[in-house]
Amino acid sequence: MSLTPTLIAALTFCGFGTAFLSGVAGLGGGTILIGVLYAAGMAPAEAVPLFAAVQLVSNSSRTVAYLKHVEWRAAGWFSLAAVPATFLVAPFAAAVNPDLVCLILAALILVSLAPGKADKAPLPARSAYLSAGLLNGSLGMFVGATGLFVGRLFFRPEWSKETTIGTLALTQVIGHGLRVLAYGLVGFSVFAQPRLLLPLALAVIAGTWAGKRANARISRAHFDRLFKAILLLLSTKLLYDGITGLLGRVHN
Repeated sequence: MSLTPTLIAALTFCGFGTAFLSGVAGLGGGTILIGVLYAAGMAPAEAVPLFAAVQLVSNSSRTVAYLKHVEWRAAGWFSLAAVPATFLVAPFAAAVNPDLVCLILAALILVSLAPGKADKAPLPARSAYLSAGLLNGSLGMFVGATGLFVGRLFFRPEWSKETTIGTLALTQVIGHGLRVLAYGLVGFSVFAQPRLLLPLALAVIAGTWAGKRANARISRAHFDRLFKAILLLLSTKLLYDGITGLLGRVHN
């Protein structure tokens, strides 16, 4: 993929905006960012390692910001499933059809927008954390972003909003760190796009801290409406790209 200065600037701006969203809500911004990278024309083997490195930085800064609220036992159970799943899936990750990845990510976004009780824990705590690790380590190797479809597993009724944000950030640090290592072992370096990596990393740090400062001042109702609108537009773009890409392959 050819990176022009204009494209680098646009992607850097998107990195700041998506990190700001995650700083406010605790999740979702990464899904938008990986969707933007795919929409810009990056293949999964190129986009996911870059995204993992950027999100490792973003979630590390968010973990530090909410460190005193982290539930460490949840992160431990998450890691128990995420570590083996990531390295078992890694050898197959680069061969995935990029158009299929666009469709899967679009479907996951649309499922996340379906009505549901976010405050109702879908599984007992330990099972939820293990399931989150398994999904993060397996499906996360293909789509990159996992916050929206594992995030609900961390919405525990006994947790505060800050505990959910901090714990989810730490598990994302673990997941993205594992992806950086796993992709490196199969030959895909996170430094393949250094001109984009550095500005994106700086942008997500700034966006995370700006989002945390805005967390208490933004109306949740207004934020939810804007957030859902962005996700709906992005999923539509990904569906279009995935369907037209698959049809093009059939015709060729």
